[in-house]
Amino acid sequence: MNLLIKSATIVDPNSPFNQQVADILITNGTISQIAKDIKTDAEVFDATGKQVSPGFLDLNCNIGELGLETKEDLQTGTAAAAAGGFTGIALMPNTQPPVHSKTEVEYLLNRAKGKLVDVYPLGTLSYKREGKDLAEMYDMYLSGAKAFTDGSNPVQDAGLMERALLYAKGFEATVFSYPEDTAIAGKAKVNEGEMSTLLGMKGIPSLAEELMVARDLYLAEYTDSKIHFSTISTLRSVELIREAKKKGLNVTCDVTAHHLVLTDEALAGFESLYKVKPPLRTRKDVDALIAGLKDGTIDAIVSQHTPHEIEFKDVEFEVAEFGIVGFQTAFSLAIQAGLTVELIVQKLAVNPRRILDAETATIAVDQKANLVVFDKDAEWTYTKESNRSKSSNSPYLGQNLKGQILLTFNNNQLFKTKA
Repeated sequence: MNLLIKSATIVDPNSPFNQQVADILITNGTISQIAKDIKTDAEVFDATGKQVSPGFLDLNCNIGELGLETKEDLQTGTAAAAAGGFTGIALMPNTQPPVHSKTEVEYLLNRAKGKLVDVYPLGTLSYKREGKDLAEMYDMYLSGAKAFTDGSNPVQDAGLMERALLYAKGFEATVFSYPEDTAIAGKAKVNEGEMSTLLGMKGIPSLAEELMVARDLYLAEYTDSKIHFSTISTLRSVELIREAKKKGLNVTCDVTAHHLVLTDEALAGFESLYKVKPPLRTRKDVDALIAGLKDGTIDAIVSQHTPHEIEFKDVEFEVAEFGIVGFQTAFSLAIQAGLTVELIVQKLAVNPRRILDAETATIAVDQKANLVVFDKDAEWTYTKESNRSKSSNSPYLGQNLKGQILLTFNNNQLFKTKA
């Protein structure tokens, strides 16, 4: 495919053309020319006043394959990802069966071949995600697993986490930690605080997250291993990781896009679409998360795309499942949080590839074309018609949002938003 992206502002800290307005000519999937005014017979996409950056990579998302295809399959999941500007997605192993052997890794990689979006399966830390015995991590790594995590099952056994960190260190893989002490969190559904008291519901204290962050930081320091914290949500978690980075620990972390704009006040109407894990926190926590992104403590923003059939969300709050679909709204929520385009690109496109040790995407001549065109100021409506996911459990359906993805290009394939 040949494509000319006309007069776009390039936002890529790794590109020699960063912050320049230029034409980008793509020939058979490769950037063949970048210049002020390119003449060509190729298809033209007018990006005047718009921005172009490397394609986004999501470090935390859920797609139903394997076993939960009624929620989402790779076809609809990658379509929704492309519509959100993502050209790469790291799949959490929250499936049935879990991704706990090379068989599941190879199946997913084979199923994902030939798609616009690159798929990176994450293998489990423990067999069946049960938190008892280490999974076949090295076999999965050789088959293509980029990192290891038990997904939404936090690892409660400190000994298991220590062994996982030591084992992964041997082949320089990264361990993802979802920090929650389940003995403290219990069966609560919302953040512990004024809102949980007002709603008359048991709360999950921020301590449940922060204790596990502290534990795993100690373990990472003791084993001299690298660790990545997935979906941190509290002020103290940010402080703990900031202190660890100052000490020189090899630690990274991410935050969900919805935790940058929503607080637990959204739960006042018991709307189950706002039920997520970790739970929505307070305004102080949100402010700390945004500050952490700006000062470099938090390395990445994720969608935590978690699709569900309607019968799992359109029920009473207490019994509803956790999670929202987030591919198509992540960029807009980052804009809503008041982040600059340069910072968003760093957190959605550049840092995630470094953390996952994935191939770097750069807007430069002779490089593979892996990019997204967006308009940070454009307003759009997230409708059932524009939703490309199989599921629709998002509180933003029907809402007007700012910051629109216009075009996504990767693997010589094009997604373009309908005018």
